[in-house]
Amino acid sequence: MASGHQIPMVDMGKLLSQHGATVTIVTTPLNALRLDPMVTAHSADSGLEIRLLPIRFPCAEAGLPEGCENLEVLPSRNLSRNFFDAVRMLQQPLEKILRDFQPPPTCIISDKHLPWTVQIASKLRIPRILFDGMSCFSFVCSRNIMMSKVYEQQSDLETFVVPGLPDQIELTRAQLPSPFNHGSVNLVDLREEIVEAEKASYGWLINSFEDLEKAYVQECRKTKGDKVWCVGPVSLCNEGDSDKAHRGNKSSINEGQCLKWLGSWPPSSVIYTCLGSLCCLTAPQLIELGSGLEATGRPFIWVIGKSGITSSDDDFQKWAIELEGRVQHRGLLIWGWAPQMLILSHPSVGGFLTHCGWNSTLEGICAGVPMVAWPLFSEQFYNERFIVKVLGIGASVGACAAIRWGEEGKAGVLVKREDVRKSAEEVMSGGRVSEEMRKKAMRLAEMAKRAIEGGSSYLEIKAFVEDVKQISNKLRQEVKDLEE
Repeated sequence: MASGHQIPMVDMGKLLSQHGATVTIVTTPLNALRLDPMVTAHSADSGLEIRLLPIRFPCAEAGLPEGCENLEVLPSRNLSRNFFDAVRMLQQPLEKILRDFQPPPTCIISDKHLPWTVQIASKLRIPRILFDGMSCFSFVCSRNIMMSKVYEQQSDLETFVVPGLPDQIELTRAQLPSPFNHGSVNLVDLREEIVEAEKASYGWLINSFEDLEKAYVQECRKTKGDKVWCVGPVSLCNEGDSDKAHRGNKSSINEGQCLKWLGSWPPSSVIYTCLGSLCCLTAPQLIELGSGLEATGRPFIWVIGKSGITSSDDDFQKWAIELEGRVQHRGLLIWGWAPQMLILSHPSVGGFLTHCGWNSTLEGICAGVPMVAWPLFSEQFYNERFIVKVLGIGASVGACAAIRWGEEGKAGVLVKREDVRKSAEEVMSGGRVSEEMRKKAMRLAEMAKRAIEGGSSYLEIKAFVEDVKQISNKLRQEVKDLEE
């Protein structure tokens, strides 16, 4: 339960409903309130059946303050263990609800962080489909690093080549995701459950498309067999400005005001900066970021999420107000949630400074916008390499290490203002290199649109729905035969 996981799940639900499936999205009450505008608008516009099913979240029983139903609102990352304990407590009530469900469910599509849904699916004799939220490229990188154990022989900052890839990808141990780099919050047991549940799952839905990472899709299918369906980019189910504006949380800025500001700048001139809903940087690091944006001399939008700073630092707030005074109309700061898809699709946006979360990466690709890559944690360093080295549609700020979960306050300044300025200039300069990035990004945007509109992803969704119909009918017949 975090925006980066929930939003693509809702988008996927919309796409499945367009193929005749009745979709029920199970979540908790406060998350349901956040997602309801997306679901209601889709049902009203399309007449297709998609609904929300809220289920109580046991905050108190897990030692959480009331209302902590989403990772983004945890008062401390050190409560992550309590959060996942609370999530685990949903197993029995969900199983009871699904047993009484009419008509009976034909499958469960589950986020990978809910491994216990495998047990529910087994008891109900229906397939459990895994949704990971990562790319095939990231999956193959992690698998090959884990199997080869190449990282075990390296110091934190020593470079190694990821073995067995079609492309030469270099990383350091310090840049690897949490299974290789534990922070102060130890979730090793959960990760082991996730791996076992992954093996027991019937199939895997991936928010990607064949032409984006064909060689890596093939590698995934070697591991999982033919039950791998690439159905993305799922964000493209949001076609109009209204859908784009209301995707996710309520925006912290009036959409009309935002569009008016964007409309005051020439095409491809604005740098849009957002480091994700789970970004948590120190005040000195945020000051370096803002100073780098200021130093570009270009118009910019900077989204500072509510969880974007490790403490309520009055000095940073004061500095940000001074920054707004210095850049005046040229800089627009958004405190909270921004309508990212709406902003990225505006013609004036020419670059996207991103944390390289997979959703943001795909949204940048769909908008045809080259990226400035600043990975923070999780699989984001894989995505950075994919953007810069494989696709050739971005420049790196040069982040050298992942920020460990629960240790954000210790990270200090990892990226300097000059790194931000130089990498932004590489993307925005209009020179030969940046124009080549832009052309590649525009080609990928066209490919993504084709994939969803009757192309490979459209056909994959259709094939997935048919497969689930067949396997669920087969399993039900087996149950019926046993009863007779």
